[in-house]
Amino acid sequence: MRILIAGIIGGLVMFMWGAVAHMMLPLGEMGMKVPTEQASALSALAPTTQGAGIYMYPSMPAEHWQDEKKMKAFAESAKGQPYALVVYQPGGNAVNETMTPNLVKQWGSDTLGALVAAWVLALGAFGFGKRVLIAGALGVFAWLAVSVPYWNWYMFPTDFTLSGLLELLIGWLLSGAAIAWWLGRSEKR
Repeated sequence: MRILIAGIIGGLVMFMWGAVAHMMLPLGEMGMKVPTEQASALSALAPTTQGAGIYMYPSMPAEHWQDEKKMKAFAESAKGQPYALVVYQPGGNAVNETMTPNLVKQWGSDTLGALVAAWVLALGAFGFGKRVLIAGALGVFAWLAVSVPYWNWYMFPTDFTLSGLLELLIGWLLSGAAIAWWLGRSEKR
């Protein structure tokens, strides 16, 4: 029960930090730009897709990846060409109508993450400071495991990637402090 409560508290702290990071600080928008000619770009995308999904421009079919000649020809043709990674949703972005379902999913994700963190932090007889540092390390681990590969392989902007580090590190330090406080409090009973 103490891990469950610690996870719920940690999830709320992480959720509130996310709101601050995205609504009051520039962390949520670092590296993002507003495109020009949006209507023409979106209508040009539609015929190049096969419905909702993630598209990389330029790219080649996976069945050609093992063919050295086709790979070499593709690499040569793509040299110096623009590159884009696009999340395409032909039905639009529901967030433009209401953010409620996304906020609920975010809180759920933050709480599940905090439950994992609370479980890890309860595994040992760690003091408050060490628990906070371990939670921060979990945030850095998540960043290294997800954001850095996106920066490396899909060319996510460096400032976008670094803002992700700040958001995760600060968020899990704050959440870790709340979890460590609760775990320490409940251990004294």
